[in-house]
Amino acid sequence: MSNPFSLKFKDRVVAVVKKIPKGKTLSYGQVATAAGRPKAARAVGTIMASNKDKEVPCHRVIRSDGKIGGYNGLRDGLSKEDLLRKEGAIR
Repeated sequence: MSNPFSLKFKDRVVAVVKKIPKGKTLSYGQVATAAGRPKAARAVGTIMASNKDKEVPCHRVIRSDGKIGGYNGLRDGLSKEDLLRKEGAIR
């Protein structure tokens, strides 16, 4: 297995986000920290905004103030808020 720090930042971000379980969320800053670049929250947002892979649950990444934040379109006809509610992350 390769050293995770040898991966590009985008690959590390995607790996972190794929591990967020249903019903849970992380902030952009938490993802950046887990990916090894604690001051790169905006870069995480940019990476999530360009995500097209349905295997990457980018809807589980929210703002540090607890607000949902932006989302690039619908997934299976559901908005980010709908997806988080369906998974039990918000009420």
